[in-house]
Amino acid sequence: MIDVLRNQRERVFRLNEEALGLLGPLGASKGLVARVRPLACEQDWPEAELKRQLAEGLPHLGRWAQGRILEAAAIAAYHAQVGYPVVRLLVCDDAKQFKLVTEERALCWVHDGRHYQSLEPCVPQHRPHLEAFRERYWDYYRQLRAYQRTPTPEWAGQLRAQFDDLFSTVSGYEGLDERIAKTQAHQANLLMVLKHPEIPLHNNSAELGARQRVRKRVVSYGPRSDLGVKAWDAMETVIATAKKLGVSGFQYICDRLSGARKMPSLAELIRERAKTLNLGSSWATVSSPTY
Repeated sequence: MIDVLRNQRERVFRLNEEALGLLGPLGASKGLVARVRPLACEQDWPEAELKRQLAEGLPHLGRWAQGRILEAAAIAAYHAQVGYPVVRLLVCDDAKQFKLVTEERALCWVHDGRHYQSLEPCVPQHRPHLEAFRERYWDYYRQLRAYQRTPTPEWAGQLRAQFDDLFSTVSGYEGLDERIAKTQAHQANLLMVLKHPEIPLHNNSAELGARQRVRKRVVSYGPRSDLGVKAWDAMETVIATAKKLGVSGFQYICDRLSGARKMPSLAELIRERAKTLNLGSSWATVSSPTY
């Protein structure tokens, strides 16, 4: 995930105080953190150099512990980078690779809703409970969408109260009640939109873009070389991005390969589209984050 956010630039690692603080959430013991602390410094290292430092300073370090240290140091280096923007929020599912990478994380409502769609009650009496709850679930989702158009602090407070009421439901259908409790546990991430109304409520657009790449791999049985991987990724990215911007991918590629360059670049179009989306507006009055 860090490689994607860094636009595939060479990996760097920073074993500073933030990295030490991340080791706990990543599962490292307090003892391991104490052993690593003498190596901490505000300096970026390539992977080989960090591994050398660990080998010299902690010669009996296991593979799992080394992996957690590298993960924490990669995140800390990303947060400390200058010259490139640091993404402050991701809209994603609850996969582990997205955790701790950004200052804030918003969970996708569509991903969460699919769990209710997959429930298949065996007892006939449970079906009406499930259908009724699904209806209430998506009614609440529509209220969040309406809030995005005209957000107010009062409405945000009402929606938080409604969330508590909806996801404290006890139906008597064990599978449904367990799923409701899991959604309730993710309240802060699912309601991130109340703090940042300009963010999307789901990441379907990104998911669909990735799906095209997967279909290409399935049909063609995958690329045969590293250069093939890069070529596939580049072309799929250009085509998917052009499509989302309302541009013909074929015409754009022809324009670039011919040297005509009559069409605006995708980067320019993205910047223009971002202005209309008002992205980042809710951070305007917030000071820079402290990681």
